[in-house]
Amino acid sequence: MDTGLLVLRLVAGLLIAGHGVQKVSFRLGGHGLAGGTEEFRHDGFRGGRLTALAAGGSQIGAGLFLAVGLLTPMAAMAAMGVMTVAGTVKWRNGLWVQNDGYEYPMVLVVVSAALALTGPGGWSADHALGLTPWPLWICLAAIVIGPASGLLTRVVLHRPPAPGKGTAHVQAAD
Repeated sequence: MDTGLLVLRLVAGLLIAGHGVQKVSFRLGGHGLAGGTEEFRHDGFRGGRLTALAAGGSQIGAGLFLAVGLLTPMAAMAAMGVMTVAGTVKWRNGLWVQNDGYEYPMVLVVVSAALALTGPGGWSADHALGLTPWPLWICLAAIVIGPASGLLTRVVLHRPPAPGKGTAHVQAAD
């Protein structure tokens, strides 16, 4: 079981962190902070640069913490929050990723929730520091607060389209 959780944490955590790197740099196929800023503006968000920095930083931090299994419920909560926002952007396109749908963000939300519930396993920083098992109430709170914070972020930062205009759309990973 520890090996499976390690593989799951490494793959999901590094993918989430990679998405954050793309938002704020030219690495991993990113378009730099200016490109990340423009992506958020095209997706109808206020805040531009600050929004891109907050999303990118959250993805990098949450992803790396998940990968090493450190403060797992909080890392999962942050990952669920940013990936919930990504899912709201893609919601109108339906489920499947080939139609730019929310399939991929949803998978990362579910994987993060599962890691919050199961814990990071024996080969993790949490285990090495004696932080496991996490109390169930902390894990459940993380699973509720993560997506709720993403939905609240969407409501607070979403900029409605100007009258008579549709929302601009940019093909993006999330």
